[in-house]
Amino acid sequence: MATLQSMYKKGEPIAVMTAHDFPSAHVADAAGMDVILVGDSLAMVALGMEDTSEVTVEDMLLHCRSVARATKAAFTVGDLPMGSYEISPEQALETAIRFIKQGRVQGIKLEGGAEMAPTIAKITKAGIPVLAHVGLTPQRQGSLGGFRVQGKTSKGAMKVLEDALAVQEAGCFGMVMEAVPAEVASAITQKLRVPTIGIGAGNGCSGQVLVQVDMTGNFPPGRFIPKFVKQYGNVWAESLKAIESYREEVKSRQYPAPEHTYPISAGELEAFRRDIEKL
Repeated sequence: MATLQSMYKKGEPIAVMTAHDFPSAHVADAAGMDVILVGDSLAMVALGMEDTSEVTVEDMLLHCRSVARATKAAFTVGDLPMGSYEISPEQALETAIRFIKQGRVQGIKLEGGAEMAPTIAKITKAGIPVLAHVGLTPQRQGSLGGFRVQGKTSKGAMKVLEDALAVQEAGCFGMVMEAVPAEVASAITQKLRVPTIGIGAGNGCSGQVLVQVDMTGNFPPGRFIPKFVKQYGNVWAESLKAIESYREEVKSRQYPAPEHTYPISAGELEAFRRDIEKL
């Protein structure tokens, strides 16, 4: 926390990346991410679900533990799934405690603005760091008319600002700001005393977050990718190429080659063959 606060005060952008298992966390940590988020997006990218509403607390805890085992330097945050924190602040605190104790993460994230301020206050007063999430909140996209940009009107932008101020006053250490016009996100960031982590919110935020599977290109061609995603690699193509090569070498008996096998002395092999003949 002290490191993140220092970065924010110095104006150093905070690099955040999602991870959903040991390998994805291992590479994100090795690459120098400041924060690794076990996002509920794992519902789609790791579990093949239609959307995030289906993922459970138990699913999230399993993946949080996997990520925590790989992460040595980054600050780890676990995403509270839909249905695990909205009923009451007490329910949210109970879930947050499970994420710290069983998930082994260092902080939690939850979606919502002013209406979630009492919940954030309840969790932070218990000593658990909270990363808030304002703007487009995917868990509530049904009530927002889908995955729509928020804050495109003066009234809408003021609503995002009011939400941001409310979660700040409730004690969050920062907030994800999703799908908000860049100028609006920048103006809101300047009004706050905690960092904003943008995703589809322009370059004026205090940091940025992307879903690792999206930015590494670890998905088949034709999959929908949001406008804000920059694809930095093509893991799918590289993996497909490698696996196809493996298949061909298995079919042609090129693999395994002698260098991939374990030796036996000529004498022991001859003795073994004689024993076989006696059977």
